[in-house]
Amino acid sequence: MYDIEARHIIEALRSGIPSRAIGQYFSEARPRIMKEISGRLDMVCEQGKSSGMIISGKYGEGKTHLLNTVFNLAHSNNMVVSYLSLSKETPMDKLYLVYQKIIQNTYLPKRQQPGFMHEVERISAGSPIANEMLLYAAKHLETDKLYYLFRSYLNTEDPDEKFLLQADLEGDFIANAPLKKIYRRIFNQPVKYNTNFTKTKHCGDYFSFMSHLFTQMGYHGWVLLIDETELMGRLSKKARLNAYRNMARFLLPEMCPEASFTIFALSASYGEDVIEGKHEYENLEAVYPDEIEPAKTVLDLLAKAPQLLPLTTEEINEVLYKIQDFHGKAYNWTPNLPVSSLVESAQSGGYLLRTKIRAAIEFLDQLYQYGKTGKTTINELGEETFTEDVPSLEDFE
Repeated sequence: MYDIEARHIIEALRSGIPSRAIGQYFSEARPRIMKEISGRLDMVCEQGKSSGMIISGKYGEGKTHLLNTVFNLAHSNNMVVSYLSLSKETPMDKLYLVYQKIIQNTYLPKRQQPGFMHEVERISAGSPIANEMLLYAAKHLETDKLYYLFRSYLNTEDPDEKFLLQADLEGDFIANAPLKKIYRRIFNQPVKYNTNFTKTKHCGDYFSFMSHLFTQMGYHGWVLLIDETELMGRLSKKARLNAYRNMARFLLPEMCPEASFTIFALSASYGEDVIEGKHEYENLEAVYPDEIEPAKTVLDLLAKAPQLLPLTTEEINEVLYKIQDFHGKAYNWTPNLPVSSLVESAQSGGYLLRTKIRAAIEFLDQLYQYGKTGKTTINELGEETFTEDVPSLEDFE
């Protein structure tokens, strides 16, 4: 009988697309960095200490797989996890767009689908968690907008208002005027902001609010996993510098949301192609001569980010042994061949880990279907470079 889960694992590995399932079953490699990450997670869970880190690696060497492994580890620690790949539509220099996408891709522990607002909807006005969140929103954020918004959300009985206020919590920010109107209608009191909220300046309040909310809901912390960070290199000069400033909110302990841990994953070539190639330190001093921090610290972290080393021979053998086992379960057969045969077949996949894996799976496919194998070849994939599709905006500054 075919094993559906094993079939899923093999097909995911064959496609080269990382998945949470692969991260769950292939988690033993790179014990040194996983030990550090596990320690960071424990500090969040046990002491509420926030931090962040950057990992780098060559294309196809397992950065996304590592994030998926951390995803499963965090869930096993009763932590909320958000997963985001940066893109043209979600650039790091626009934190309000990042927040919206982060919330759309937030997973409660042991949940296969994203979403948590159903838990927020259960919070009733006057409950201990409601009172705590209102006190936090009033006293511990840059603005008090979320106090008025969350209090309105808890007390309105109008479904249209509820929808608008919930959409705001999810990143579709409501304008100040309709929020003031809703609050006055419910409480017959005017809204008096201590600071006028703007999404470009104060979006950090929402990250802080949500992180505090997750801990009050009984979870042990919030883990944010951000992939494709190297796409910052395609932004204009000023946008890149603003992106570094935004990254500081998740990397520097004194700026992080409470009880949070963030990992940024980026290409190993970012330092040479962007930081050195585009003269980022000189750009920072030219654009923000009086405010080089915290962007300079983030640049230092990017430049010194630990690189994922290629798997050792023992680690590769362990991966191939598991692939052989899963292939047998997936197609209900017994390969009965030494791992050395798979190791030899994987060499035809070139230098990338993912193409080595594909070559090994193709070898097993041929053995399963025909009882013998031919020569397997996979075209070598080129390394990623930061070439501009269009002229950079900084050329016109």
